[in-house]
Amino acid sequence: MTSSPLEDSRDSVLRHTTDNGVSWITLNRPAAMNAITPDQREHLISLLDHASADPSVRAVVLTATGKGFCAGADLRGASDGAERVAGDVARLIRGGAQRLIAAVLDCEKPVIAAVNGTAAGLGAHLALACDLVLAAESAVFIEVFMRRGLVPDGGGAYLLPRLIGPQRAKELMFFGDALPAAEAERLGLVNRVVPDDDLPKTARTWAERLAAGPTRALALTKALVNASLEADRPTAFAAEAAAQEINMTTADAQEGVRAFIERRPPGYRGR
Repeated sequence: MTSSPLEDSRDSVLRHTTDNGVSWITLNRPAAMNAITPDQREHLISLLDHASADPSVRAVVLTATGKGFCAGADLRGASDGAERVAGDVARLIRGGAQRLIAAVLDCEKPVIAAVNGTAAGLGAHLALACDLVLAAESAVFIEVFMRRGLVPDGGGAYLLPRLIGPQRAKELMFFGDALPAAEAERLGLVNRVVPDDDLPKTARTWAERLAAGPTRALALTKALVNASLEADRPTAFAAEAAAQEINMTTADAQEGVRAFIERRPPGYRGR
């Protein structure tokens, strides 16, 4: 396991360790229900970018401490009295919440959300942007924006319809009701709901399976699936063929084919 003194300090608001090929990123402001500050957001984006480029990282887990996964953006430092200039809010969202969600979607390693508690607003979108979502039985997802008279931001109106369809997405966003983990699983927002105490163990098992897999094939598969939601069939088929062409140059692809022919388990190295 590796970490820097600043990153894994008990007092750090964003813990980070790398263990057995898995980058563990833990939001650690439990008293604030892990609401994300601008500094945390930038650090999180940096860690996701680093995970993409670091060959020793082959999967990412995003989780949190305490009873909340993430209560959204921390707005306590926002100024209510300052005069706004036209375009300020849009710039703030583009440079903040949307960059964070894009960093998850664009990370070249599979990202698992281990949702330990309440995921609200941007916190819900942060979880739903991940490739796989595990949720503790006590977790809830809340689209809080309409409760505050706000339009959903942080990619919510992009993510939710693609996951559960427009009608269900509108229901969640219009009413802002808390969605228990079991119902989120039924709708298809969550891959698996597990007992609270089993969440870390299950996240580790899933992440280590991914970390032992063909890393570049996983990255290309993630990109294909994400792009397919915007593409017509000819474009999607062309992208698939090009991805396989690229993938067949990797050592892992060649190892996978050899292992199949030799009837043995493959030994992937992420290369």
